[in-house]
Amino acid sequence: MSAETSIPPPRTTRTELPDAVKTLLTDSPVGFALLGPDGVFDTVNRCLAAALGRTPAECLGRTPGDLLRESGEHEAAAEHHTRLDGVREEGRVVRGRYRAPTGRMWELTWFPVTAPDTGESRVALIAVPGVDQDEDAGHDGGPAQRHEQRLRALLQAGNQIFWTAGPGGDIQEDCPQWRSITGQEPERYLGRGWLEALHPDDRPRVERAWDDAVLDVTPFDAMFRVRTVSGGYGHYRARAHPIMDGPRPAEWVGTLADITNEREADELRRRLNQQLSEAAMRTARLQKATSDLAEALTADEVVNAMSEIGRSGVGADHTCVVLLDRDRLRLHTIATERAHRLPRSVFPLDHPDIAARAIADRVPRLAADPARLSELLDDAPEVAELVRSTPERAWVALPMMAAGRPIGALRFAFSTPREITEEERVFLEALAGQCALAIGRATLYEQEHSTAEELQRSLLPEELPEVRGVRLAAYYRSGSQNVQVGGDWYDAFPLPDGRVAGVLGDVMGKGIPAAAGMSRIRNALRALAFSMPEPADVLAGLDRMFAATEGMDQVTTLVYFVLDPVTGQLDLSNAGHLPPLVVAGNAGPFLLDTEPDTPLGVSSERGHHKFFVQPGNTVALYSDGLVENRKRSVDSGLGELVDVASSAPPEAVGDPQQMLEYLVESMLDGYEQDDDVTLLAVQLPVIDSAPEQ
Repeated sequence: MSAETSIPPPRTTRTELPDAVKTLLTDSPVGFALLGPDGVFDTVNRCLAAALGRTPAECLGRTPGDLLRESGEHEAAAEHHTRLDGVREEGRVVRGRYRAPTGRMWELTWFPVTAPDTGESRVALIAVPGVDQDEDAGHDGGPAQRHEQRLRALLQAGNQIFWTAGPGGDIQEDCPQWRSITGQEPERYLGRGWLEALHPDDRPRVERAWDDAVLDVTPFDAMFRVRTVSGGYGHYRARAHPIMDGPRPAEWVGTLADITNEREADELRRRLNQQLSEAAMRTARLQKATSDLAEALTADEVVNAMSEIGRSGVGADHTCVVLLDRDRLRLHTIATERAHRLPRSVFPLDHPDIAARAIADRVPRLAADPARLSELLDDAPEVAELVRSTPERAWVALPMMAAGRPIGALRFAFSTPREITEEERVFLEALAGQCALAIGRATLYEQEHSTAEELQRSLLPEELPEVRGVRLAAYYRSGSQNVQVGGDWYDAFPLPDGRVAGVLGDVMGKGIPAAAGMSRIRNALRALAFSMPEPADVLAGLDRMFAATEGMDQVTTLVYFVLDPVTGQLDLSNAGHLPPLVVAGNAGPFLLDTEPDTPLGVSSERGHHKFFVQPGNTVALYSDGLVENRKRSVDSGLGELVDVASSAPPEAVGDPQQMLEYLVESMLDGYEQDDDVTLLAVQLPVIDSAPEQ
């Protein structure tokens, strides 16, 4: 493989821009202009001129305000002058909106710039096309609808209800989740009827807060009790923010979250503080239990934490959690690995067992010796079997409740007969309450973690394209320890000229901001790739988009390449990402020697690197999760990556998918994965040129 790196052109004056920049400004779907000290257009591209209903030639030498006034848009002209004065006087970025006579909405950004040659202060104006609500609603399955569906999926994964209201605060859309909670039909809760489902003591306060938020156009945040279909009350927290259309709200968008468990936890903590104030040692142990349970993510981890607390707090020799399967009316026992085996780990709800009795009666059950256990369980023969097969001689079972219903029991056993004091009973009841909360969180975590992984995968390509003369492969493994979506992504697609494009990037952070940023950048890159042949131009276009739509704290890196399958020429541009790995058969693997540019949105000249990929060679892009972790730095990880690739078996070298799997398994062996791992590989296969027989 040979390498050739292009040299950036020399810096030019403000009146003589490079051809690549002129092309970018001319063909960009984003409007751009430079305003001189006198406020007139020095430079303007076709997109921004068209937004004003003019050609670039008609704009040059004139101010935007003059053009707007000639069109009868006096308010827009006055707003432009106000924004321009704000930039010049305060030296800050100013944003606004402009609706063109055609009805198109534009998002405008004014910001100060300084000419590098003269030091002269000027103002740049960028116009990004917006999406109107009517236009959005008219495109079934369009980007905005998909974005809303993804946000709804994320909210549902977080156990929150999504709702909307009109600009005046009245509910105007059906909300099935609200119906399922309250039993209210739409005709009862639309408008302000939803307030009827609130607890009478909470309604006046919530109604005043909602009216004030709508009147002042400020965020709404309130906690209240809601009457459920069962006749009881659940605790909920509602939040809403206005969606603005100029100076007025267009609608309100909000979430409703069930915080019943949290409120029960608060009440339980208050009760514990009162009851255990005289027992300093037990309070310390309870605090340790709470801390340990807060870190427990799975049911097994909850049981391990409870086993340690039971042993140190009351001297329990055996601790287990018995969970209720409500659908099958049976109980399932979860114990630590070193615990002795019970006669049965799964048994029906009516089985003679102290935990089953505590769940059925919803009160703690205690047996200080086998005789009392036999009496409690009506002299069932299973008691003798339990005493014969285990060392247990005294028992305590406490029901675990959630939202007023039993979900299981916390079971302690002792190897000698033992009485439980009233103080110990209070302590164990408190532990059962904490355990119930932890089991609820663990169950929800396991469900939501699976949902988050599926959502992450849905944001990546379902499959890679088939391109003649090229083999593509990708690999993704989630490393999130929390129920959040990550920012790693990759994409590959053929270009109209027969070449194939590939990209791998990393939007720093987790959750909705990272996922939304990833989606915007991926879509923008695809759009730019089809109009700009060179990777450096595509990244320069992304820089402008990034500066207009993303926050400066949203650090994003990526590598983008274009490969010609016929010639093997690979053109590449690197925005602050790790260097690609080349597996070159007999020549040995190596990292492409290209100096990475700055991350997206950071002002820089985008470098353009040209290489020639030989048949049989594989180029692999990868995220930092492959080479960096708590025990390994990036530099040592890169060196280890080359060493690992040099030891790849021949079958992996010849198959890009096997190569990626081999790299992941080898690089993560002996390390705890704490970040997502994402890879993309492209290979020029060896062409069999043997003549036909």
